[in-house]
Amino acid sequence: MTGSHSLTRIPSRRLTAFASVGIATGGVNVPLQSFLPAFYVATTGMSLQTVGLIFMISRLWSAASDPLVGWLSDRTHGRWGRRKPWIIGGGLVFLMGLATVFFPPADAGQFYLGFWLLVLCLGWTATSTPLYAWGGELSALATERSRIQAFIQTGAGLGIFLVLLLPALLDTLNYGDIATRVPTMGALIAVALTIGLVLIALLFHETPVEASRRLDSAGRRALIDMARDRMLWRIILSDLFVTLGQGCRGAVFLFFVTHYLGFMAVSTLLLLQYAAGIFAAPLWARISYRFGRRNTLIMAESTQVLINLSLLLVAPGQLWLFIALLLAQGLTQGSGNLMLRAMIYDVADHHRAKSGVERAGLLSSVFNITTNAAFALAIGIAFTVIGWFGFEPGHANDQEAIRGLHLFFACGPALGHALSIIMIWGVRAKSAGETLG
Repeated sequence: MTGSHSLTRIPSRRLTAFASVGIATGGVNVPLQSFLPAFYVATTGMSLQTVGLIFMISRLWSAASDPLVGWLSDRTHGRWGRRKPWIIGGGLVFLMGLATVFFPPADAGQFYLGFWLLVLCLGWTATSTPLYAWGGELSALATERSRIQAFIQTGAGLGIFLVLLLPALLDTLNYGDIATRVPTMGALIAVALTIGLVLIALLFHETPVEASRRLDSAGRRALIDMARDRMLWRIILSDLFVTLGQGCRGAVFLFFVTHYLGFMAVSTLLLLQYAAGIFAAPLWARISYRFGRRNTLIMAESTQVLINLSLLLVAPGQLWLFIALLLAQGLTQGSGNLMLRAMIYDVADHHRAKSGVERAGLLSSVFNITTNAAFALAIGIAFTVIGWFGFEPGHANDQEAIRGLHLFFACGPALGHALSIIMIWGVRAKSAGETLG
């Protein structure tokens, strides 16, 4: 398989192999957001504030490095192609970060965590950004691009499912603690990443960049063109709000389940959601074949708004209704991100046709920027709002604090998804197979 724009359908088995790296790049997000901070607080004696600051800086570092990695991968050319060297090299740095962050020595301190977390995030960025960019270059067909992104998103969902499977089993058996579970998560991610890198190295090849297609040497021109592209800004802001909604929900999920519902097996509930999420990408990709990516995005985000607002109906201890909504959430999981990542390649086509240069990597990098920025904002917003209501983790909270937690858990994410719809509403759909106008 080459990096050229194909007009034929790519076999599913090859897309499965291509998307296998996504198992690791997607799977690392849950421990990075929910488990690793608590792990370092519990095992190193660092304060919650110190660990939180280090993880926030790492997210900002990822946001800053993403466009640089995307731009450099666009400029790379040679016998090994444009994206493959970055995926393999970034993957090796990613493995190094996994080994050090998930398996720290007993005397690990704030400088150890800060340095190796930056290495981990850099490796993750240098692997995932070129992977998404290469995915957009495998086909020139609109339906195939949605299908390719569906495979990558499904791989990411499978990675999250596998990473959560072990702690859910340990929850069920009431065995082990966070000091045992986190290193095992890291080992699973490392194995998946190794397999994915081997498949990419052996099975996929890029066509060397031709002289007429060689990449833009004027980075300033690329940034100016991007800054003037209103369509691109709508897509970026829509993705920011999608991820902000997801991040707000994830930031308080553990608190809502344990303090409001009174249920302690949090990993088991997350596993149920992400198990359903494995089917979300192919489901919404098929819907997009019929209705187009823009209309499908609006439908998916409207569904997310409805599901989140329905959480207001969940009473304390009413686990069955919460599980039903959790499964529905899983079936819409990542649907907005999927459509937006497919739409960005239409923008890349427009830039290529207008300027004659390749910017797919640079354009793809904006999604890692929005992901990291949105997750950083989500934690700050969520903790500030529930703090206003008087909620304190690990303490006895009054009814007002619990009601405030419930209200934010339902309405915070719903607002994010609603703002995403507003941002993308101005994107005109020409047909089911051609989203951008």
